[in-house]
Amino acid sequence: MPRYTVHVRGEWLAVPCLNCTNTVGWLGKEAVRRYMKNKPDNGGFASVEEVKFYIRRCKGLGLLDLEDTVEDALEDNEFVEVVIEGDIMSPDFIPSQPEGVHLYSKYREPEQYISLDGNSLTTEDLVNLGKGLYKRKLTPKAEAKVKQSREVIERIVKEQTVVYGITTGFGKFARTVIPNSKLRELQVNLVRSHSAGVGKPLTPERSRMLLALRINVLAKGYSGISLETLQQVIEAFNASCLPYIPEKGTVGASGDLAPLSHLALGLTGEGKMWSPKSGWADAKYVLEAHGLRPITLKPKEGLALINGTQMITSLGCEAVERASAIARQADIIAALTLEVLKGTTRAFDTDIHAVRPHRGQAEVAFRFRSLLDSDHHPSEIAESHRFCDRVQDAYTMRCCPQVHGVVNDTIAFVKDIMTTEINSATDNPMVFAERAETISGGNFHGEYPAKALDYLAIGVHELAAISERRIERLCNPSLSELPAFLVTEGGLNSGFMIAHCTAAALVSENKALCHPSSVDSLSTSAATEDHVSMGGWAARKALRVIEHVEQVLAIELLAACQGIEFLRPLKTTTPLEKVYDLVRSVVRPWMKDRFMAPDIEAAHRLLVEQKASVWEVAKPYIEKYRREHIPESRPISPTAFSLGSLEMNTGVGHDCGHQDEL
Repeated sequence: MPRYTVHVRGEWLAVPCLNCTNTVGWLGKEAVRRYMKNKPDNGGFASVEEVKFYIRRCKGLGLLDLEDTVEDALEDNEFVEVVIEGDIMSPDFIPSQPEGVHLYSKYREPEQYISLDGNSLTTEDLVNLGKGLYKRKLTPKAEAKVKQSREVIERIVKEQTVVYGITTGFGKFARTVIPNSKLRELQVNLVRSHSAGVGKPLTPERSRMLLALRINVLAKGYSGISLETLQQVIEAFNASCLPYIPEKGTVGASGDLAPLSHLALGLTGEGKMWSPKSGWADAKYVLEAHGLRPITLKPKEGLALINGTQMITSLGCEAVERASAIARQADIIAALTLEVLKGTTRAFDTDIHAVRPHRGQAEVAFRFRSLLDSDHHPSEIAESHRFCDRVQDAYTMRCCPQVHGVVNDTIAFVKDIMTTEINSATDNPMVFAERAETISGGNFHGEYPAKALDYLAIGVHELAAISERRIERLCNPSLSELPAFLVTEGGLNSGFMIAHCTAAALVSENKALCHPSSVDSLSTSAATEDHVSMGGWAARKALRVIEHVEQVLAIELLAACQGIEFLRPLKTTTPLEKVYDLVRSVVRPWMKDRFMAPDIEAAHRLLVEQKASVWEVAKPYIEKYRREHIPESRPISPTAFSLGSLEMNTGVGHDCGHQDEL
């Protein structure tokens, strides 16, 4: 007998269908009838007949014809939503689908697997797992370690040994011994009581990352979870069954208890859960629709699922990967701005950076050389101002290697910490099978990723701070020698006037967000957890800072391309022309004022979409220059700092004409 799961005003109802010739309209009325039956006031309706509604699929939100038969229109166990006309939902209403549903409707179940051993996951892997590009499976070695650690737990239970979290309560109740007959109830109560988060749910991508990372930690074999339960968790991940996880509520020690408890709660069949097939629905229905059973927690397994830093770290991995992407592209955008403002390439000379050999600084200077005027890529714009009388450029152009460079080094530092953290065991107590014992410690404390992510936010913010100043130079005619606000008929048209204000607003907001969260600590759990990391907020605000950086640089990218319009018919270098062409493929030149927000969003997408990003357009030219250029690690001679010697060692083919300040 077919059965359908129907969403009515935030509630889910299972509606069996005895007759497949019944219509979609009948299904909607039957769902409304059941909804009214459960309400003391009939949901505010006098009868089912007076309720006007339409029905749509939860997957993709496609509307259904009420006259079609359920047999023709729906698959068995499909999820649909009844939308009652005239309803105004409360702010707490959970829709069947998260924001951006059009993205999730395109989801396709992956065919490729990533094998897990708990030791070799990368930040890139985790982000790709979040996007749903891979399924998971355990290596034989990981399976063996999981079995061995579980044997230790079963021996403890059998022998009734007093061990924290296994045969005792938690936190302040660590001295309360629990009888064997209630050990399973202990784990269920733990998950339920700790599911106390608030706020919007994590997006499906972030929930998937969180689940993937928790699986990786469990695969290390120090958590004491049974192989059977772990396989059930992996099956839920592979089916993209993702629990409802509020984003707020963790203090980052003892781990991310609240969000991980919500994760575990959904896996036990309680609370809400999302899948591409169902949208948001009751977890038990979602699991059943995918042929999965809710997890039945055994001793220690509730604690094994909720103890660790995976909320901080999974969001931190996304932050690191997005920071890496925008830092690379910031160099390209700044190079384009330098061209428009007719700057010189001399500040990027190899010898200058060889005597202050920070890796990030050297790499940024190299990228500028590979993109700007040289024997490899001549620029008509650079040639046009070869004999100008300016002495040197403003710091926002000249000091890009130094400012952007330290951002690169910051990202590398944080990525190293994140890579260590995602392959670490962060439970308590830890199960050491080779010693046949458990040991209580503090690996759940989130100070490492919290401090690193505070540092990341501070570092990456500077890309927006310096970008906003370059936008000012592009828009200010006294600094740019271009029309005010990069538009003709100024006054009638405002051009980029308020786009620059937006950039300034985002930079100012970032300044507040960059205040470190990890310098704070509030004692919790009756002073048992008397120092915490506040790492959850560190991760969430780092992501917000990075998003603002992306948006500011999107505005600079648009402004620089608009500046090019006023320098035509002159052309810049080949790689920068390719960047210009990419932008113009989605945003046309600004001839007169128009609705600007869509243009900013289109430019933002060019910075965050991997396949058609600004980096992907410029990268082949940067790498070709790297392969073909003369090795730039030659030693600096004592005479290299004389004016004549410096001119011979520029590392670029053309001198853009600014005179050196002596």
